[in-house]
Amino acid sequence: MFHLVMAVDPRQVLAGFLTISMFALLGNMIKQDHFDSVEENISQASDVQISVIKIEQEADMLPMIKGPWEENRHEVKPCWTRPSPNVAEESTGFITFSLKSGPEYHMSQIADAVVIARYLRATLVLPDIRGGEPGQKRDFQDMYNVEKFISSMNGIVKITREIPAEVASGKPAVVRVPNRVSEEFIVKDIDPIFRTKGYLRLAISFPSVNLKLNSKQNNDLDSTTCLAMFDSLELKTEIQEVAEQMISRLKTLSHKSDSKFIAVDLRIDVLEKKGCKEVGGPGRKSCYNGQEIGDFLKKIGFDGDATLYLTQTWWHESLNPLKEMFPKTYTKDDIIPSDKKGQFLRSGNAGLEKALDLYICSQSDVFVPAISGMFYGSITGKRIASGRSQILVPAQISGSSAPASDFISSYVTMKNHLAYSCYC
Repeated sequence: MFHLVMAVDPRQVLAGFLTISMFALLGNMIKQDHFDSVEENISQASDVQISVIKIEQEADMLPMIKGPWEENRHEVKPCWTRPSPNVAEESTGFITFSLKSGPEYHMSQIADAVVIARYLRATLVLPDIRGGEPGQKRDFQDMYNVEKFISSMNGIVKITREIPAEVASGKPAVVRVPNRVSEEFIVKDIDPIFRTKGYLRLAISFPSVNLKLNSKQNNDLDSTTCLAMFDSLELKTEIQEVAEQMISRLKTLSHKSDSKFIAVDLRIDVLEKKGCKEVGGPGRKSCYNGQEIGDFLKKIGFDGDATLYLTQTWWHESLNPLKEMFPKTYTKDDIIPSDKKGQFLRSGNAGLEKALDLYICSQSDVFVPAISGMFYGSITGKRIASGRSQILVPAQISGSSAPASDFISSYVTMKNHLAYSCYC
């Protein structure tokens, strides 16, 4: 029997090895290019599956954190105890009210209504939600988790979904109530009317945006305020899930910053109406445009790779300078799941858009309020309650750089936000 013996040329072996290596290298290059194209063109392909992006991300380089990111959240705990139950007491009447002016005002309105109802031992009727235009009206359950709200009030205040027909047939006494109502105001201006009428409609007003600490009053009412403001309102599941999907996309895009991202409350329509005037000393203004926000973030040390989320819904050309400095800058239109755009971003849905913004800004690693006002104050309260204290208030910096720690919100550095009466 003969054996066929073939000579192997070493040069052929080497050539084969090099060919295989080149294909492997090319495969990795294609993989890298694919992720980068997804990253830079999310506004044109916003329905890319997060799972696909994550797989691509795993093949990329290890995270490179650049900028003054805060490493860990500060642990906080409630400094209040749940008010004692009063379920055995009979209801003495009914109180109605509406949530108005946008979700950033709702926490405060709920707190005032609950405090008043508890003090008067009244039954609180589940509020409706009014939009900015006449006739715009939603049910409470269109935005919030009704069961969560009712269960949180168990034993604290009686809640009814609808007012009894025999009561509704009459006209309520309308009482104008200043936000953050005091016990003195309830005793003097509300209780006498309620005792006579037994049926009130609250018109809660905001003569000024003030979320700073007040001196403590009635311990029971203080605890009721903390409960109502920070542990009763929760977005309905569908809205919360969309917000979580948006956050997931932002974190995926932030792979070079260890999945950290910055949320900036910057809305062009507000800037155009507001007129950004100087307040509180040189370099401080009531609001800042995109160019100014970009300059601020650069000077306090954030790298151009940082991912920015803006509360602006649609892209506006005035934001182009900001995008040149921070290419990964996105609006709601860029990152919301494409099948949800019609539901959340169409005309007349400003309340739902704001609800998404509130959730995302309260969960971001850094929050920058480019606009002063109630949105800033409400987000700050939520962030304090969850230990996310990196809230950077912009300023015009004259030099080439400045430490980010110089711009932490005074609500945090001075601990003068009302949230500090509830959490420590």
